[in-house]
Amino acid sequence: MTPPPGLDLERLARHLGTGPLTAALIPGGRSNLTYRVTDGARRWVLRRPPLGHVLATAHDMAREHRVLAALAGTAVPVPAVEGLCEDTDVLGAPFYLMSDMPGQALRHRDQCPWLTPGHARDLSDRLVDVLADLHAVDPDSVGLADFGRPEGFLARQVARWGKQLDASRSRDLPGVDALRATLADTVPTSRRAAIVHGDYRLDNVLVTADPVGISAVLDWEMATLGDPLADLGLLRVYWEGVGLEDDPITGTVPGLPGFADADGLVRRYAERSGTDVSGLGWYTAFGYFKLAVILEGIHYRYTTGHTVGAGFDRIGDLTVPLVRRGLAETRREH
Repeated sequence: MTPPPGLDLERLARHLGTGPLTAALIPGGRSNLTYRVTDGARRWVLRRPPLGHVLATAHDMAREHRVLAALAGTAVPVPAVEGLCEDTDVLGAPFYLMSDMPGQALRHRDQCPWLTPGHARDLSDRLVDVLADLHAVDPDSVGLADFGRPEGFLARQVARWGKQLDASRSRDLPGVDALRATLADTVPTSRRAAIVHGDYRLDNVLVTADPVGISAVLDWEMATLGDPLADLGLLRVYWEGVGLEDDPITGTVPGLPGFADADGLVRRYAERSGTDVSGLGWYTAFGYFKLAVILEGIHYRYTTGHTVGAGFDRIGDLTVPLVRRGLAETRREH
């Protein structure tokens, strides 16, 4: 069997001190690459950066490994980390291994025929509750006091994603500079700091069916210390999607009967965390900008032949619609 791109299974086996390995790419990720690896007796999940055009400060395997290790034993469900390798001679890039957890990352309705309206309602609540639990973790208590700089976080985020945009821009994107400027000119004052995931959404958690629950939160590459409303605003963006029947951003699962709408998620978070969510409009607009930049980066990698997986040919069509939604959000009163 031909190994998936990005893995040299012979070198990996030598590194692990094990016999022959087989591996398969886990589909659905749009940035870092994730594989299921086994030697026949043991199973791992391996994470590594994309194959090309890696933006500065992105795809930091050591950082992702660190936050997973720190959150072990908290109320936040995470897989156990089983090793970090920063020796690029093994796979050509740093990578880490973690335990293979039960459950599925739900993106499409045909994955979950078992999901009743009651299950969907419970899953909506659990998704929000896990986010509130993450934001309740004291960074000092888990060794993450220096994991980020909360002061000035939002202004730096706008600047950072603006730079990422510049690094990936290869075509005209109407409205994106106006959205970027508006966000920079209207940065709110953060009310508190927390560990933020940076890309929290339904298909970045593993869902179990019996009982319905969340076994693990995945994809921590953008985690840091900052304003927790940034996570909530982005979750709202993902939940609303871009209005496509087969939405490649959020999938089709949140549209099933029983799931809360985006406003319901926000209300649940406010009640569960005691957080004042007034002013969430800026965070939602920023979520649209951030997601547009992420997708434009993926589009750039696709056009240069450095993206692994299916479905990337459509990603570039979504950038401008997201920008339009972000601009509309900046004009809405909240």
